[in-house]
Amino acid sequence: MKIGIGADDAALELKQTIADHLKDLGYEVEDYSPASKEEAESSDIDYPDVAVAVAEAVARGDHERAILCCGTGIGVNITANKVPGVRAAQCHDVYSAERARKSNNAQVLTMGQRVIGPELAKTIVDAWLASEFQGGSSAPKVAKMEEVDRRFHQTV
Repeated sequence: MKIGIGADDAALELKQTIADHLKDLGYEVEDYSPASKEEAESSDIDYPDVAVAVAEAVARGDHERAILCCGTGIGVNITANKVPGVRAAQCHDVYSAERARKSNNAQVLTMGQRVIGPELAKTIVDAWLASEFQGGSSAPKVAKMEEVDRRFHQTV
């Protein structure tokens, strides 16, 4: 599986920790982040820019899953969820990460470097990647979310 990943200048360290972890697990990683804090500052690359690039890649089908990081995980989450067809979930615990996949079929995981430590982040990523959408009683709810996307975006 090829996983998209991205971060703004506030979360480059956490993003790199996660990217290295994913590569160690055998995943191919495509990074949408600025190369450094200096590049982010000099080019005015902010978290909405990175989140949109990653979320659009997910919506196009370039990646089955993606991970976004910023200072809190909130800004990238809100932005990614604006892209039609994308369901992003901010998770800072294992249970939420599992439920994001199993119940909501979230393709994008978001986390904040100022909120979570690197080892817990890796554990959360592992749980999220190991989880699959279960359908069942959640399937009609996800279908309703997709209908909301179609109603308000008219492009899904």
